[in-house]
Amino acid sequence: MTESSAAPGVELSAAFDSTMGVMRKVEAHDLGKPTPCASWDVRGLVNHVISAARWWASMVSGDKGLEAALGEDYVAGDFVAAYEESIRVALGAFGAEGAAERVVSVPFGEFPGAALQGFAAVDQFAHGWDLARALGHDTDLAPGLASALLGLAEISIDDSLRGPDTEASFGPVRQAPVGASPADRFAAFLGREV
Repeated sequence: MTESSAAPGVELSAAFDSTMGVMRKVEAHDLGKPTPCASWDVRGLVNHVISAARWWASMVSGDKGLEAALGEDYVAGDFVAAYEESIRVALGAFGAEGAAERVVSVPFGEFPGAALQGFAAVDQFAHGWDLARALGHDTDLAPGLASALLGLAEISIDDSLRGPDTEASFGPVRQAPVGASPADRFAAFLGREV
């Protein structure tokens, strides 16, 4: 798998791969650690990442049965296997015939499936960065993918989606340090302190 491509489907798959690489490093003693997302510790973030993949799949496929799993505590079991399953479900939903063209209504507007696929990639990669930061691991994740997703975020995230951590999807844009990696610049654009 290449780390980036112009095709959103490849970006989504690469975002899942990057985040899975971080997810595999989570150990039991990490679960109570704080994350860059004020409303979640590592346990909450892991549960969110897994359920968000299913949520994106439910939005593009219309399968409301996927939403039933959103409140599960995936960390109570084999959360890596649960994430693998969520990735399979999401990639299947986005890869289904007609999914890219289907117009879908989500809480923040109406979009074709291809656009949702890009948003899902931004979401999954951002939370992989959050998880790496929480664990104290290197956040220089998939530089080519990070640059591509930063470009996508810059054209699709406006001030109407920004605000305090518990009230909006993204925080105010922050300044990344000089020489910051593409993933750190991406995180700063989404409102994370880098």
